[in-house]
Amino acid sequence: MFRWILFFVFVALVEIYVFQTVKTVTKVKWIQYAHIAVSLLILIYIIYQFTQFDRSIGQNKKTLFTMGLLLITYIPKIVITVVMLGEDIIRLIGGAIRAFLGNSEQSFLPDRRKFVSQLALGLAAIPFLSLLYGMTKGKYNFKVIKQTIFFPDLPDAFDGMTITQISDVHSGSFDNHEKIEYAIDLINEQKSDIVLFTGDIVNTHATEMHPWIETFKRIETPAFGKYSVLGNHDYGEYVTWPSQQAKNDNFEAIKDLHRQIDFKLLLNENIRLEKDGQHIALIGLENWGHNFKKAGDLVKASQGVADDDFKILMSHDPSHWEYEVKNNPHNYHLTLAGHTHGLQFGIEIPGIIKWSPVQYVYKQWAGLYENLGRYVYVNRGFGFHAYPGRVGIWPEITVLELKKK
Repeated sequence: MFRWILFFVFVALVEIYVFQTVKTVTKVKWIQYAHIAVSLLILIYIIYQFTQFDRSIGQNKKTLFTMGLLLITYIPKIVITVVMLGEDIIRLIGGAIRAFLGNSEQSFLPDRRKFVSQLALGLAAIPFLSLLYGMTKGKYNFKVIKQTIFFPDLPDAFDGMTITQISDVHSGSFDNHEKIEYAIDLINEQKSDIVLFTGDIVNTHATEMHPWIETFKRIETPAFGKYSVLGNHDYGEYVTWPSQQAKNDNFEAIKDLHRQIDFKLLLNENIRLEKDGQHIALIGLENWGHNFKKAGDLVKASQGVADDDFKILMSHDPSHWEYEVKNNPHNYHLTLAGHTHGLQFGIEIPGIIKWSPVQYVYKQWAGLYENLGRYVYVNRGFGFHAYPGRVGIWPEITVLELKKK
């Protein structure tokens, strides 16, 4: 109950400030009344949808839309509130100074300035348009990102090997077959030597992937094959199940999805990739996250792998690299991860700026990171989750080339 009280107090404060802004900018009554009516209808819809959330189903397209509506409505309104609150603080300080100096010619609290209200609306338009673009275009704005990584101990036979990595499909969020077909074409155009998928095939339920099986099955099988691991969402941890058996059945069905799209799912195990009498080890972990499910077993997954073997590790959550891999004495040369999505929001201008709020939670959150000659690459994600869009951090298809230094 207390949380609801705080929520309504916060919303009331925001709505009062926004209405004051509208009233300052325009004196046209029907515009003011229309603003009140639309704001009230949106608020009622959002509250209703949140109260109807079914924990046995979890996220679906309706909850995605509701979250998008919440963000696109209230983030701009919060921007307006911050600007107008700043103006009020300045008005109060000015009034206090005038009262102290005994200046009674002006009122204690002068009228709001129209310019400040117009400025607030202009600033609010930036997140509004950005979020709107992210929901309509950005979520399918697929980018192929290429990166070359050099290793002194890469076997000669694998010099120039290419890897296509995808991660965080979240198939239950998709709503456009044409865009996904286009992304699959992009994957096939890379003609890599191996395709690796680093987890989260669904949001929760195996059935989410059923409409997309034939689409993802179109990913061509290259010379070294197609391999995958599980992500935190693949375990069904975020919904309420009618029984443990139902949860187990869903988990088994999710694992079988990988077979249905012709990927070999690695469950704390490894395989040898061989070429011209040389080999490298591909190691696939179940999910291991510092703040999420820890099903990954690095020792078990690495059984039979020699310390001096060149190793590629697939581990969904990059916090695993931070806490267990980067300083591991068994020398895992390259780790491929995903999970963060780059929060689906941020600013990236190569060579100038790379920022997202998620960087305050994950040290490695997008792109390539190195520690003492060991690397982790964090894919920004293929799909989307929670917020039904992407702003600045676009869906990614990664192509890595391994070169001998």
